[in-house]
Amino acid sequence: MTLHQFRYDLRAFLRNPQYQFFTLALPVIFLVLLAALFGGKGSTVGVAGGKVSATVEYVPGIMTLGIIAASFINLVIAVTAQRETGVLKRRRATPVPASAVIGGRALTAVVAALGIAVVLFGIGWVFYSVQVPARTAPALAVTIVVGALSFCCLAYGLASVIHDQDSAQPVTQSVMLPLYFISGVFVPVSQLPHWLVKVADVFPVRHLASALLVAYNPHTSGPGFAGWDLLIVAAWGLGGLLIALRRFSWLPISR
Repeated sequence: MTLHQFRYDLRAFLRNPQYQFFTLALPVIFLVLLAALFGGKGSTVGVAGGKVSATVEYVPGIMTLGIIAASFINLVIAVTAQRETGVLKRRRATPVPASAVIGGRALTAVVAALGIAVVLFGIGWVFYSVQVPARTAPALAVTIVVGALSFCCLAYGLASVIHDQDSAQPVTQSVMLPLYFISGVFVPVSQLPHWLVKVADVFPVRHLASALLVAYNPHTSGPGFAGWDLLIVAAWGLGGLLIALRRFSWLPISR
């Protein structure tokens, strides 16, 4: 039943050009712009173990943005809108189990996150020669999946405390935009003030970006699993899941 619901939600996603643009095209545009503006020949940034081309840091950074857009921002907006317009209430009245409705929507978000990660991986490889060492490729895949699932849980948690569908997008953007800037998504961490990095260390965006960068970093030795970063991202996801389990509502809560 969950897979049936997943196919329905995925088909709805593929038939919505505007949704696809903001999920798939926007991260690509950000990557091209940042690489053009700050990733010129000879432009390097400091990472663990040495220096790398600036684009080596921008690819996992923008991959972080893409994963979060697909599995968090879009999901918060969609779940809030469906709840406040009565769609979730009508779905709950059908014989479809609640777990299938939620699981199908979450799976769609995870697949979209994997899709944008693959697109950015390919663009980085082909156009900017940003490659992932073979020994760290499994770590990159695991990090993407853990990040997508954790931010899915956070999306359900945040959606449960937003009372108005008109507020969903401003709330998500006001939360995420500052975190992108202080977490190494738009600006390399080595160029940020130390205290800002300390603030970013509290939040999962910084740790997802850091874990992806570890997999991309050619100076990384070993399999490239950033265990501490993944643990913090998963802990945030668990916190979001607990909030969602406690507060999630199938009925509009703004009336």
